[in-house]
Amino acid sequence: MIEQKLIEQLIYGDSQWTYRGDLKTEADLWANFRYILEQNNKERLDGESLSDSEFEQVKNQLQFSSFYKAGEWLVGENGKVQVHVQRDTKRLHLVVMNHEHIAGGSSVYEVINQYEALKTDEETTGPGRDRRFDVTLMINGLPMIHIELKNKQHSYKDGFRQIKKYIGEGKFTGIFSAVQMFVVSNGVDTKYFAAASDTELKPEFMSGWVDKDNNPVSDYLEFAKSVLRIPEAHEMIAKYTVLDEDAKRLILLRPYQIHAIESIREASKESKSGFVWHTTGSGKTLTSYKATRNLLMDIPSIDKAIFLIDRKDLDMQTTMAFQAYANNDLIDVDATENVNDLKKKLKSDDRQVIVTTIQKMQILISKRLQEGTAEYRKIRNLKIAFVVDECHRAVAPKTKREIERFFGRSLWYGFTGTPRFAENPYPQMGDLPRTTVELYGNCLHRYTIQNAIHDNAVLGFQVEHNGPKNIEDETDSNAYDNEAHMLKVLDIILNKSFYKLGFQNGKGQTYEGMLTTSSIQIAQKYYDLLTKVKNGETSLTIDEKMKQVLPDFPKFAITYSVTENDESSHVNQQKMQKSLDDYNKMFNTKYDLSQIQAYNGNLNKRLARKDAKFKSRNEQLDLVIVVDRLLTGFDAPCMSTIFIDRQPMGPHDLIQAFSRTNRIFNKNKTYGQIVTFQAPKLFKKCVDDAVRLYSAGSTEKAIMSEWNEIEPAFRKALSALRVCARTPSEIANMSVKEKKIFAKIFQSFDSLFAQLKSFTRYDDSMLEKYGITEAEYDDYAGHYKNVIEEIADDKSDTQSENAEDAGVDQDYELMAYSSTKIDYEYIINLIQNIVNPSEDEGNITPEERQKKIDEVKQYVEELRKDNVKIAELMSDLIAEIEKDDTKYRGQSILNIVENMKHDCVNKVISDFCVTWYASKNDVLYAAVHYRNGVIPNENEIKATCNYAGYKEEQEKPLPKFKYYNRMMAELRKVLDEEIEPLMRTA
Repeated sequence: MIEQKLIEQLIYGDSQWTYRGDLKTEADLWANFRYILEQNNKERLDGESLSDSEFEQVKNQLQFSSFYKAGEWLVGENGKVQVHVQRDTKRLHLVVMNHEHIAGGSSVYEVINQYEALKTDEETTGPGRDRRFDVTLMINGLPMIHIELKNKQHSYKDGFRQIKKYIGEGKFTGIFSAVQMFVVSNGVDTKYFAAASDTELKPEFMSGWVDKDNNPVSDYLEFAKSVLRIPEAHEMIAKYTVLDEDAKRLILLRPYQIHAIESIREASKESKSGFVWHTTGSGKTLTSYKATRNLLMDIPSIDKAIFLIDRKDLDMQTTMAFQAYANNDLIDVDATENVNDLKKKLKSDDRQVIVTTIQKMQILISKRLQEGTAEYRKIRNLKIAFVVDECHRAVAPKTKREIERFFGRSLWYGFTGTPRFAENPYPQMGDLPRTTVELYGNCLHRYTIQNAIHDNAVLGFQVEHNGPKNIEDETDSNAYDNEAHMLKVLDIILNKSFYKLGFQNGKGQTYEGMLTTSSIQIAQKYYDLLTKVKNGETSLTIDEKMKQVLPDFPKFAITYSVTENDESSHVNQQKMQKSLDDYNKMFNTKYDLSQIQAYNGNLNKRLARKDAKFKSRNEQLDLVIVVDRLLTGFDAPCMSTIFIDRQPMGPHDLIQAFSRTNRIFNKNKTYGQIVTFQAPKLFKKCVDDAVRLYSAGSTEKAIMSEWNEIEPAFRKALSALRVCARTPSEIANMSVKEKKIFAKIFQSFDSLFAQLKSFTRYDDSMLEKYGITEAEYDDYAGHYKNVIEEIADDKSDTQSENAEDAGVDQDYELMAYSSTKIDYEYIINLIQNIVNPSEDEGNITPEERQKKIDEVKQYVEELRKDNVKIAELMSDLIAEIEKDDTKYRGQSILNIVENMKHDCVNKVISDFCVTWYASKNDVLYAAVHYRNGVIPNENEIKATCNYAGYKEEQEKPLPKFKYYNRMMAELRKVLDEEIEPLMRTA
């Protein structure tokens, strides 16, 4: 019914989708695609249809190895997406899709349902099955948007898991390899996300839709009206999909980004300027890139779109990000090397996006153009759209006035997460504007911290003020500029940040931190002191608990601006060279002082960990020491904590710095963490004021509760847990209803326990006072995992209350649980990276490849301590890859390992059934549902086994009653020793 209603909505109205109930198989889709291709290319084909062999050429070009590769092809040339066919001596260029023909022209929009994704020949041995897809939207015969629907009894996340499974099984190949967007819904909750491989698909990347005023649109029919209509659905594919060349992945813009771009487009049509207030961390660079590019695409009267950045941001990520996004775009993005280069680009007739600095633009108009000349007139008369990143500080009011007076026909669009208001204006300078509104015009679209946290676009903040208490003058620098204070700071960073830096996630999965100081000199002192601590030359030692997870902790670096004419620049350069030498030694690089920009670029990429190679612990850092560099515009989702040893900054600088930490990364990173070490009272007031200013009046959602609120709540939750289950052993004998109550109470307890642990005040020794041990928590957690699976398997929901009614969140992930064991998916990702190295690692040497293989082997050995069976499988796989690195190229390693596990389970169960004459289906059911030593279908296994057959074959058969007992005892042993480890993937 849900499917039927959705299709009715999609085909409703003029020029919408056409329902094609006749298209059910891959052969149907290829025949339909062929027909549309021929109709749209009659002239190019000289009226002659494609022959079968010519169409085979077309099909070969459409078998994409990844969704990203399909995305690259879909960009097309000048908006036209083509395939090429060799016909005798002629090369025919056939247009598959024309992005200028949105909602008309040659575009054909069709919707299909219940498509049969059949099991492929290669899958005959694996667990692959024939699958039926729910609803798919096709443009010109190619599947572009795929929708999986669930009924209201299921979570939309089941749809997500289903898609992930189908991708692993290779169902999105052939004509379906072109899909760019997925939608999942259970009717009342609807999310969308970009297509990615099974190992890269993360629930965190799902996005809901909101309207222009940030109100959620979650009903599936309302979502279809807002997002899946024509032209919106085609625009999503053609205009709002971005190819991130660095991460080699597709990005679909979030709704607020789309609304901002559209609001700029509308303003530009009326020749109005304005600014976009999007909270820091919500993807402003990406939005501003698309806005700049779309201004050129949509408004023919604009000659150039210029993205202006401040010189000190040049070594940040902006230019790199723009080039990573633009690499596959129709629009040229050019960074200017010097002022003459900028002049040349402005004089050229190409319509292009130019990335340049404010400083170059100033020099050009004030010194390099001669009034009265032809080039002066040409440049001055250009209609330019200026887009300014970090517009709250990038262009000073005086500079903006100068540039505006020169380019009389210019439009200005600012992007900022922290606008200047009447409460924090620019300093008074004559009649110059003092707020962002006065400088740029009206706010065109607003998306505050509150909105972003609500939408799961960014995380909230947990703030701890650890500065010395009871100081009369909190601003007195003497209290802080000494080794005793610095050692206290380092003690907290190195020994009290187990949970802040994600050590509970295990090796290779930890987060990183940033320490910011007030001056280069203090940053250098910290670097030297940290070096001494690591070498064991101070009274401060690093806790064994930290060393057990990361024996090489801490790996750290430093970055600051080294200037030639600074008085202290000679000392700075010497110190910088020393830290470069340390960095080179750590990561086998070769930077010297003349390559400081290259070093900063490498450091940025290493901290961001977006390239696959930085997923490996060998290539990771734990801490970076900075003054002001990286505090704005820097995006590293794996950064969890900023340690601030300096006085409070202004509201905009504070929020900018905080926002380095609150990017979405993985399920265990639940908020950005801030620890301050100076002026605690003053800092608290400044933080509250800044958050209130930038979240439109409230701190409620943005700042998490403090210790004195969490600690009593934790004690209360522990009492409730003890009332429900005094000891973990009581849980197994509870009724289903009682287990649901336990699950709800334990989720609440676990969440508070995780928050408690994340404070630097927390110490494991406190557990004794609370009357619980870590081992006891692990026992509760173990029972909880069983209970959640039992609730999911429970079919008696019609008689008893539903899990949702009991308040149990089926998708809740344990947060206080330490899994410092080597993670299964982490190893899979490392193997995947060896099999399919990223393109920028294309020329990897045999030695480097061997180093990667040796690292994986080391992790597999660690895994062996916990799970011998899975370690054996992985060792076999690595041995095969070592022999032949092309064997699994382009394949999903996750799927290969899952198939190996499946084959093992199958073999063990087959052998057992042959020996005991048992029914394979019943024993398989027992294997999948075995929990806590309980075989759920023991009676069925006894009823369906063939005792007569067993008796006939055995020389000395057991009597019937002994046969049953022995068989079940053997089965239990097989399940415990052989099957359970293969089912467990952690």
